[in-house]
Amino acid sequence: MPRSSPPPSWVHAERVRIGERIRAARLRAALTQERVALATGLDRPSVVRIEQGQQAATIDTLILIAHAIGVPLADLVRE
Repeated sequence: MPRSSPPPSWVHAERVRIGERIRAARLRAALTQERVALATGLDRPSVVRIEQGQQAATIDTLILIAHAIGVPLADLVRE
């Protein structure tokens, strides 16, 4: 199966902004990346990559993260 091309730069930039909002919400909730990983079933490196915008998160993963942090999903993906 052929690999897809990387997303446009604006998509990557938005993914970085979402990651920043996740990190900020996590810190406001006084949660560690490890705690979020445990609550979501992700491993800590995945949480780190999502927060840094290096890994695209599925909608299901974003829902799990929002729930683990205790914020509405909309707070993480708003523009």
